[in-house]
Amino acid sequence: MGIEAEIATVLAQMGAAGLIGLMWLSERRAAAERDRQMTQLHDRIMGDTRELGVLLSALESNTRAMVSLESGQRRLTDAIEKREVGGKQSL
Repeated sequence: MGIEAEIATVLAQMGAAGLIGLMWLSERRAAAERDRQMTQLHDRIMGDTRELGVLLSALESNTRAMVSLESGQRRLTDAIEKREVGGKQSL
């Protein structure tokens, strides 16, 4: 006798109350599985949020470094241009 046949036999013996009980147990199992999946998803989202925070912090630091480098290059270019202009005028 297969499992389905055994379930049908048990349901026939218990009647409507057995069917209701089986449906309730089935729903509780499905709800527990959904809860487990939601907990896993929440944990993953929280982990992704932390990782994103680290990534954004690194991006901000890199942006600051690039702005500082560009500023230094501009000052250097300006100093070179001023020196060249000043040197040509003295000739």
